[in-house]
Amino acid sequence: MVRYGLLMLPSIQLDSSAAKPLYRQLHEQLREFIVSGRIGQGERLPATRELAGSLGLNRATVASAYELLGQEGLLKGQVGRGSFVDTGFEHGNRIAWDQLGPQSSSMQATAAPFSTAGISFASSRPAGELFPLEDFRTACREVIQGEAALSILQLGSPFGYPALREHLLEEARRAGDAHPSDDIAITSGCQQALDLLQRVLIRPGDAVALEDPVYPGLRNVFAAAGARLIGIPVGPHGIDLSSFEGALEREKPRLVLVTSNFQNPTGATMPLAARQTLLRLAGQAGVVIVENDIYGALRYEGDPLPTIKHLDPAGDVILIRSFSKIAFPGLRVGWVIAPKPVIARLVDAKQCCDLHSDQLAQAVLHRFAQSGRLAAHLKKVLHAGTKRLAAVLSSCDAHMPAGTRFTRPQGGMSLWVRLPEGIDAGELLPRAERAGVNYLPGKYFAVTRPESAALRLSFAGVAPDRIRAGVAVLGEIFGKELERVRAARESGPRPALV
Repeated sequence: MVRYGLLMLPSIQLDSSAAKPLYRQLHEQLREFIVSGRIGQGERLPATRELAGSLGLNRATVASAYELLGQEGLLKGQVGRGSFVDTGFEHGNRIAWDQLGPQSSSMQATAAPFSTAGISFASSRPAGELFPLEDFRTACREVIQGEAALSILQLGSPFGYPALREHLLEEARRAGDAHPSDDIAITSGCQQALDLLQRVLIRPGDAVALEDPVYPGLRNVFAAAGARLIGIPVGPHGIDLSSFEGALEREKPRLVLVTSNFQNPTGATMPLAARQTLLRLAGQAGVVIVENDIYGALRYEGDPLPTIKHLDPAGDVILIRSFSKIAFPGLRVGWVIAPKPVIARLVDAKQCCDLHSDQLAQAVLHRFAQSGRLAAHLKKVLHAGTKRLAAVLSSCDAHMPAGTRFTRPQGGMSLWVRLPEGIDAGELLPRAERAGVNYLPGKYFAVTRPESAALRLSFAGVAPDRIRAGVAVLGEIFGKELERVRAARESGPRPALV
């Protein structure tokens, strides 16, 4: 025990040689002391400078540990007085559930609306009617009736189902997307991959550069980690590199996350030269690149481009992929290819989270891929996607009001529509839903630059005839609103004639 003023603090043991950062070691020990009651409700913790001095730490390390305790609702700072244990509990009182854990009001405020509209452009997911159920059932039977069934139903490795890992890593090596120094980990979809990467790479307060607009689930993962989000505008060719270069100088980000192919929500793809420039800029600044390539296989026209990971001679780029967009999203199987030290830390974090991803889902997907059924299914998906992309582009050309701009992707699942100035896509959504059509307004994808006139149309899960019908409805609604806005402007106050 060590005395700090009136507080007797239990001994703290830190290991500077451990992989886990010192601030997290300190946070976990203080948290255990508070939860166990060894540090009581209302106790004042030592000042950050005092505790740092006694432990031989940097003051910022202690401040980061205190910040995590605050996010968990265990510590409250009082200006001029210090940091006090405040769990929200008093003897005999009910648990204050709304005060437990970190607050996530910023994510709640941007949660996407749920709708049962008849024609939905709101969800970026594959078409269920294209799922090859009989092939899937066959793959399931082959796995369950196979010799490995018993081991599949046992606990497995946090790295993932070995046969699937070997298959995916071999494919990546053949394509040049995995270096000899790389390893692979299977995750519960792309979303868990993002969450695990923020756990092992990001500390509270670190700057993270994200595409703006961007998929909300990606943004929210890093916001919840306490990262300082830097939005980099996305143009027709992906992330704006001049803006990124400026952010490198001003913000010193620790990490940049880019979707190289058919970005969500815009559908933009980075050209080869842009990928090379991004690599050069990030390499000079020592910034980690995380490449999200879950849409890359969904190319309907044009030639495929090498991944940023493929172009990286150092092998430092982290690559995320998933089966969710090309097969069955409900199975939740994704993967991360990264340098071995990163994978080792990621797997440690995953083991704490869920031990390992579902082995039966991994084994079935491995069988589905190895048997050639996945390739056959993907061929049908690309054929259908080609027709759906053509339908949404021609429909936007035909029905969107004059002055509307929209992206023209060569693949993926979505395109980005910017309506004429003065139209608010969010305000018009209820009107569209009453007419049986929905979409997601641009505000749900903003990092730092909300676009009230923008919206995402996700077309991959909608049949061509319904795409045409839905876009026609939206075009009529948007066109009438544009007429109203222009009429209001023309009938506005006019200067007096003198």
